[in-house]
Amino acid sequence: MNNILITGAAGFIASKVALRLLSEGESVIGVDNINDYYDKKLKHYRLSLLQQFPNFTFYRIDIEDKGLLSDVFLKHKIDNVINLAARAGVRYSIKNPHVYLTTNAHGTLNLLEMMREHDIEKMVLASSSSLYAGHKMPFTEDLPVNNPISPYAVTKKAAEVLAYSYHYLFQFDISVLRYFTVYGPAGRPDMSYFRFIKWIDDGEELILYGDGEQKRDFTYVDDIVDGTIRALRPLGYEVINLGNNHPYTMIEMIAIIEKGLGRAARIKTLPVHRADAEATWADISKAKRLLDWEPKVSLEEGLDNTIQWFKQNRDFVRKLEIDLSV
Repeated sequence: MNNILITGAAGFIASKVALRLLSEGESVIGVDNINDYYDKKLKHYRLSLLQQFPNFTFYRIDIEDKGLLSDVFLKHKIDNVINLAARAGVRYSIKNPHVYLTTNAHGTLNLLEMMREHDIEKMVLASSSSLYAGHKMPFTEDLPVNNPISPYAVTKKAAEVLAYSYHYLFQFDISVLRYFTVYGPAGRPDMSYFRFIKWIDDGEELILYGDGEQKRDFTYVDDIVDGTIRALRPLGYEVINLGNNHPYTMIEMIAIIEKGLGRAARIKTLPVHRADAEATWADISKAKRLLDWEPKVSLEEGLDNTIQWFKQNRDFVRKLEIDLSV
């Protein structure tokens, strides 16, 4: 049994990673500050699934607080760190850039310092396909992502290069994973697919930014979980794309949701946001080579799973407060 620290444990991806590791018999120490970027009820829902396991320990702390973080490292002999705590969302990062920098960069630095002080060598660090905005597709890891177009992307780049410096100085083994548009059951309500399902099911107007021809490499959360856990293996320092390698337009995604719900969408279009990428498409050859990983779940299957979860939890979802401004 390994003791694995997972940050952002009440978040969408982190809770799914924790659930998989717990079910495999690993010991998970979860930390999360339960911030209010979106409705806390959803975070507590995910957390309740993890707290059913006796091998799960949870601390409600912020990785920006080095003192409280140090207490966790002193209480537990941690073998590996999976850093999935982050302020997410491109648009909101423009409104509140300071908290993105302190969480995504300073928080990562605190974790790296804890690893140095406690002789922990392995970190899996979540990064983002947002770094590739403006580059030609498909996106490969060797592209020079030196012109990020949002504060969110800037802070993810900062975390990556901080991690590299600790690899260089202290021989840390760090796998940086650039996730591509992750979706699935109990996901983030600020994500388009979550809103689209809710709006179509409720018969409300669906707000679509742009003409719907923007493409995204939608990647099902279970595939992301599998790649994240595989990245715990020794690799040195590597940046690795985890994506579906099959972009779909927003209109195509909406059509799949309409079919799954048996209802037509009433679409209202608004101007596309300047910080949004026109398209994303992951080259996953490196993930295949280093992690023996490739996605297994199609968008149709993944959205069907998500819609079934939504139907089973319809009353709960309708009670969630969803901020349309982000």
